[in-house]
Amino acid sequence: MDQSQNLKVAFITPEMAPLAKTGGLADVTGALPKYLSRLSQLEVTVWLPLYREVKKKNLNLKQLAGNVKLELLPAGVQNSFSIFEYQVENFKVYLIENDFYFDRDYLYGTPGGDYPDNGHRFAFFCLAVLTGWKLINWKPDIIHAHDWQAALTLAYLKHVLPNDSFYQKTRSLFTIHNLAYQGLFPPEILRQVALPFYLFNPEDMEFYGQVNYLKAGLLYSDAISTVSPTYSQEIQTPEFGFGLDGVLRKRSDRLFGLLNGIDYQEWNPETDPALPAHYSRQAPAGKFLCRQELLRYFGFDPQSKKPIVGLVSRLAGQKGFDLLVKSLEEILKRDLYLIILGTGEKQIQDMLLEAAKKYPDKFGLKIAFDDRLARLIYAGSDFFLIPSRYEPCGLTQMYSLRYGTIPIARSTGGLKDSIQEFDPERLEGNGFLFQEYETKSLLAALDRALSLYQRQPFWSKLKDNAFRSDFSWEKAASNYHELYLKILEF
Repeated sequence: MDQSQNLKVAFITPEMAPLAKTGGLADVTGALPKYLSRLSQLEVTVWLPLYREVKKKNLNLKQLAGNVKLELLPAGVQNSFSIFEYQVENFKVYLIENDFYFDRDYLYGTPGGDYPDNGHRFAFFCLAVLTGWKLINWKPDIIHAHDWQAALTLAYLKHVLPNDSFYQKTRSLFTIHNLAYQGLFPPEILRQVALPFYLFNPEDMEFYGQVNYLKAGLLYSDAISTVSPTYSQEIQTPEFGFGLDGVLRKRSDRLFGLLNGIDYQEWNPETDPALPAHYSRQAPAGKFLCRQELLRYFGFDPQSKKPIVGLVSRLAGQKGFDLLVKSLEEILKRDLYLIILGTGEKQIQDMLLEAAKKYPDKFGLKIAFDDRLARLIYAGSDFFLIPSRYEPCGLTQMYSLRYGTIPIARSTGGLKDSIQEFDPERLEGNGFLFQEYETKSLLAALDRALSLYQRQPFWSKLKDNAFRSDFSWEKAASNYHELYLKILEF
């Protein structure tokens, strides 16, 4: 590539904050392009379906193309789309409109389960993006595809458009945000989405009798990245590989672990409008007022000196809630408040609601998605508990550290990469880790943390170390930029 030209990077993603979001993937694809675009000689665009959720926001969208036909798709299927452009800060978002596929209440499925045509919806999206680049004459140097919903872009490039001169110099990076979600569909889908049926074999997209979209991203990309260095190692083992560890080991020379960041402008205790008082490392007094407000919110004594252990999470097995529920009684024997916010699996919700009734004087629970309250928990808690079974990256530990709240977490994935066990002798480290996925191990980490609560010089040093931790996107963006340059040399 000519060094004087901008490096053109196209993100393909099924979600992006603040336009359409179900989880951490949207936070990454909302923030990373913004920080990449601030680097010189980088031009980033993001491609996203135009969901009902986006339409409801009444954004200032500019139509670039209307009623474009996808020639590759078989006759009789949905095959036309429009492209809209939306300017975000310093980069452009292109939205693929097809109301049949994307004008729905949810992104991927109802509370009752996934939409049965997800395989068709996201194959259509990938094909539309490949057509869209030509329509607007924007040739990507790097395609950066995110998760299974974007993976077929790479299958089409390799097996349907291998001789297309428009893409001759284009390279690709496929990012796994969570290997557990793979996009599995019956074999006949290959023909229905215009992919050759010969790909239904174990060396290609076949996976235990089904077609695996994510596997296409792993096999047909020039490089693979995951959202933390430790997770990139873990997914090469049977325990964390979800049946794809063999494929990942084969491609280990092209597999990179890059730790996500968080947006330090958006997550900032000095300016956060959700907080009753602002504070910083240099002027921490406001944190005490946030603590009092949090206690008040859950009906506890705002003058209490007892430590607060907060937890904001999806209530799911992956997030360690089977372990947490098993450990609850022991945790609540300690002299502390436990505060949990989240929604998720009904069984977990019911068990937590039961426990909240049993311990009304020390266990605060809200079953909801509530961003404002989440921020108050990050700011008002003393400790933040993250008992995840596995965690590709995890952002909550980064939020809690940013707000001067000390994480107590399982040593896995990105948690292990971003939290260092506090050493009272050297006064180094920013949190507490436990290894074994069992009550005894969790309680030992909790007790180590509680033993230092308000004890000087340990407590002020621990909080200072938390505030000083740097997980800004600037750092992560320059790591991605380096990886893009490396991929161009493959």
